[in-house]
Amino acid sequence: MGRSPRKDLVAGLTVAIVALPLALGFGVASGAGAEAGLATAVVAGALAAVFGGSNLQVSGPTGAMTVVLVPIVHRYGTSGVLTVGLIAGLLLVALALGGAGRFMAYVPAPVVEGFTLGIAGVIGLQQVPAALGVTKGDAENVVAVAGQALADFARHPHPAAPAVALAVAAVMLVGARLRPGIPFSLLAVAAATAVADLAHLDVATIGHLPAGLPLPSLGFLDPGAVPHLVTAALAVAALAALESLMSATAADAMSASERHDSDRELFGQGVANLVAPLFGGVAATGAIARTAVNVRSGAVSRLAALVHAAVLAVVVFAAAPLVEGIPLAALAGVLIATAVRMVEVASLRALARSGRGEAAVLALTAAATLAFDLVTAVVVGLAVAGILALRQVARSARLQQVPLHDGLAPAEHHEEERALLAEHIVAYRIDGPVFFAAAHRFLLQLAETTDVKAVILRLSHVTAIDSTGALALGDAIGKLERRGILVLAAGVPDGHRRTLDALGVLDTLQRQGRVFAQTSDAIARARTELRTTGVLADATARKGTDR
Repeated sequence: MGRSPRKDLVAGLTVAIVALPLALGFGVASGAGAEAGLATAVVAGALAAVFGGSNLQVSGPTGAMTVVLVPIVHRYGTSGVLTVGLIAGLLLVALALGGAGRFMAYVPAPVVEGFTLGIAGVIGLQQVPAALGVTKGDAENVVAVAGQALADFARHPHPAAPAVALAVAAVMLVGARLRPGIPFSLLAVAAATAVADLAHLDVATIGHLPAGLPLPSLGFLDPGAVPHLVTAALAVAALAALESLMSATAADAMSASERHDSDRELFGQGVANLVAPLFGGVAATGAIARTAVNVRSGAVSRLAALVHAAVLAVVVFAAAPLVEGIPLAALAGVLIATAVRMVEVASLRALARSGRGEAAVLALTAAATLAFDLVTAVVVGLAVAGILALRQVARSARLQQVPLHDGLAPAEHHEEERALLAEHIVAYRIDGPVFFAAAHRFLLQLAETTDVKAVILRLSHVTAIDSTGALALGDAIGKLERRGILVLAAGVPDGHRRTLDALGVLDTLQRQGRVFAQTSDAIARARTELRTTGVLADATARKGTDR
């Protein structure tokens, strides 16, 4: 933190200016109030900076988290938020101690993009009542809430709130394109507040804020609520882990030499989520937008994030009266613009062009986010992505008949004998993974082999095999042998022997000495056995008679 304090001070102040309207907006959007958003930005921002695994990460309330918290606040109040935060914090610490940070890298890109797109849609729809200046309905689904708000506005239209929201969103979106370094969100909110006050516009405002960090009102929860709160805490922990690690990875990509520690980052977010609710805050994560501003403003250490938290603490303790007059419609405009900026059109187009499967995963994840909840959306996205991945892997597995002479020395046999062997012996090479999604498809083809006396299975190109694939292979071998066809195996990888031996797939072949390291040895054994049974001798005699 002592490397370049001046740069960190400037960056921290810049991030605080950007974070102030977002903290207020996300606090209001969560249902816990603007003061809860500020408390989260101060407490979680400072603790995650100290204990987290990234030098450049900035944490606080985020739009994705408000999506989870809205129904909790609505049903259980601040006691429910406190409980969820504490459980989620413990889960994050447990994930950190268990070394789970590395597994977050396995979430497919279409799931992340679809998740982000769905969250952007949810955030935008959540702001419709405040942007229109109507009371939020009691529906839980955001689409229904937005529809109800539009119907209420149509019955009693009043243009002040929509005008404020649209003006703030337009200033932010246009200003970000023209001058990205200027905090247009704060300027737009300040201008909207001044205009609303001077023109005496009939718009709802934030209202009274406590002179300090608000303490939660602790009450007794209905025991029947505990399972639902635990489920919500699982969603909060998963979301905090995913979003924080994504943000930390983005910070690494934007900086020259920084590399975050995933497990320490999870630990820092766990500590932040354990403590923030005790000061009236809500659940927090690493914030991609604020982290990006921090990096672009020249931050070089954790001091910048600490300065950001300190500046917001000053606002809480000294400038609360100035904040109380901010119109809710202005904050709705800030969040609508934030939702629009969350959508990376170029990334969506690239994924859509990469294949129908990728586009389907993205679309289903986004739709599930809007229709259900974030946990369901992630589960749906991962399930569909997993099914498509299995399908792709299964297609890569194949059974291929290969020329028999590939396994023979060039001068070992004359052409007539090679042709004779080829009439009675066939060699198949199994390529790729032999597992439950692929085994039956091509091993059925193997079992239906006809008009040969011996089959050589070349297994050296098998990349993976599971119990289902091994049993299917054993079944195919059994069917061939029951039809009197001699089966030999060659090139069994050492890594697959454990599975094959445990299920006894090659036991019979091994007892009869028909498992070989080299294909040429298998061909030689097949030739010997066919001569012993008279197959090759009779064929040779017939060939001589024909001549």
